[in-house]
Amino acid sequence: MALTFNRRNDRTESSEFEEKMLFVNRTSKTYQGGRRFRFAALVILGDRNGRVGMGIGKAKEVPVAIEKAKAVARKNMITVPVENGTIPHEIVGENSTSRVLLKPAGPGTGVIAGTVPRSIAELAGITNMLSKELGSRNKVNVAYAVFDGFKNLRTAKQVRNLRGTEVRPSLSSDSPAGRSATTEAGEGVADTGGMQ
Repeated sequence: MALTFNRRNDRTESSEFEEKMLFVNRTSKTYQGGRRFRFAALVILGDRNGRVGMGIGKAKEVPVAIEKAKAVARKNMITVPVENGTIPHEIVGENSTSRVLLKPAGPGTGVIAGTVPRSIAELAGITNMLSKELGSRNKVNVAYAVFDGFKNLRTAKQVRNLRGTEVRPSLSSDSPAGRSATTEAGEGVADTGGMQ
């Protein structure tokens, strides 16, 4: 990260991440002299290029809580595998009683999701994705569930390396292997149909 100096020689950090504050929660505790308030902030940081982090900060003032949340988010950065603007496969992320279904989508679909999954996906650089929140809709639990899903995503190459195998060519009709398999299957059906 680049450091810049302003006129008063204070060090300020120019961040490479975009930030989005999802919510600020106010709590109060009653003391003899009256009520005292504290604030909790949930912040998402992302570079729109596969890296995203989430943090919760608590303090007596909102700006301090946000700064704490940003510091936690920087420590909790994860890398999300993004392929053609979407995720590689369908997955369900879980946290407590919240579950979030994340599904890949074709180009032009956009991010069809609730507030929390949409914010996280957009800051991760995902442009096409479908999601559905299942169970509890608590924002903190949903955010953790989305992160759980993103952490468990694997590309085909990663799975191949984990298994120590090679990926067979796909049997789509566009590939030569797929065309020959389709042709052989078609001939077999035609032969058996004539015999009956």
